[in-house]
Amino acid sequence: MPPRIPLFQCLKAPAGPAAPLTKRPFSSTPTCHTQTPVRPKPRHRDPYTIAQAKARKDANLSRRAELSEARKEALGDPIRGVATEYVKSLDTAQPATTNGDILNFFLDQKELERGIEKSKWLSEVPEGQRATAGILGDISPEEQLRAQQEEEATAAEALRRITSLSLGSSQDRQRVNIQQAIESFGRHNTDKTLSPKPQSAQALANPQQERTPRVGPDTGSSEVQIAILTAKINTLADFIGGRGKMDKVNKRNLRLLVHRRQKLLQYLRRKERGGPRWQHVIETLGLTEGTWKGEISL
Repeated sequence: MPPRIPLFQCLKAPAGPAAPLTKRPFSSTPTCHTQTPVRPKPRHRDPYTIAQAKARKDANLSRRAELSEARKEALGDPIRGVATEYVKSLDTAQPATTNGDILNFFLDQKELERGIEKSKWLSEVPEGQRATAGILGDISPEEQLRAQQEEEATAAEALRRITSLSLGSSQDRQRVNIQQAIESFGRHNTDKTLSPKPQSAQALANPQQERTPRVGPDTGSSEVQIAILTAKINTLADFIGGRGKMDKVNKRNLRLLVHRRQKLLQYLRRKERGGPRWQHVIETLGLTEGTWKGEISL
């Protein structure tokens, strides 16, 4: 064990002139080190003070949670918004304003009726052949007529089921929803019912020239794109909420669609300045402030 050197000897300056900078011989005497500072003892903390601090922290956290929930309720659901008649019709692709069911494969009721009549004409047996078939097959003409009517009814029911959207895929319903969005929000139809946006002072001072009339249906305006995105978002949200809980790719696609709709809503609100078109889109699609205001995190 090396010998201990008193502290005052380590701090004492050497006497006499400064020694030249020469190489010192090796010495077995250990050098002294600075003394480490002594940590102060922790002061005594009152348990009552600790309990008060914990109570204040818990109260602040609970208040923060209440404010967060109140803000979420005020903004609404950023994905679905509020359920309206138009939004409910997106699930079945059957708007309440239409007369009759919408058929699949771009068909209408008149075309379906013509197809049923043609199928009856193709399966009808002439009178002469009906009597001959009855004699050879030991079947009376009445029974053969009854069997033919049953076959026609079966063929008509089969055609109705094939062309029904209730038995179609989600892609078929999505296609019909896109058509309905174009007809409901396209400016080729809404220009006749909705008043234009309020003009600014600069626009009133310098009136614009007459625009070229629109050719064909409107498919590119912000209102139509917002309605189409809303239909896609609802379909994707239903899938993820059901059998697609572990589908990370579609969850990312849902976030992209929601943020794309948010950008379009902010653009439409800025351009229309809260005019009739903005109100029509918000009220019909049931969109709340949570769908376009602030940061959206899913």
